[in-house]
Amino acid sequence: MLFAEFTALPGEEETVAALLAGFAVQVRAERGCVEFAPFRLAEQPTRFFVYEVYRDDDAFAAHIGTRHGLEFNARLGPLIVEDGSQLTWLQPLGS
Repeated sequence: MLFAEFTALPGEEETVAALLAGFAVQVRAERGCVEFAPFRLAEQPTRFFVYEVYRDDDAFAAHIGTRHGLEFNARLGPLIVEDGSQLTWLQPLGS
């Protein structure tokens, strides 16, 4: 489990939202994807947050290497403030 965060450059918010929405459809079709839920922060509409769950580490590795993933990241890079998505790995309590 992880979440990814990034901030759209001023004026690129709708382009990022559309790009992410299309990418979500592709990721959800990946065999190892359990959950891919993109959000826009309500109080800061330039900020995007994606909650992701993959079957296992191999499924995540496959996700990272997909053609649509590589294309998404290449297109996203010039539209956001950060140098790529900022990933935070999550571990359930009690695990």
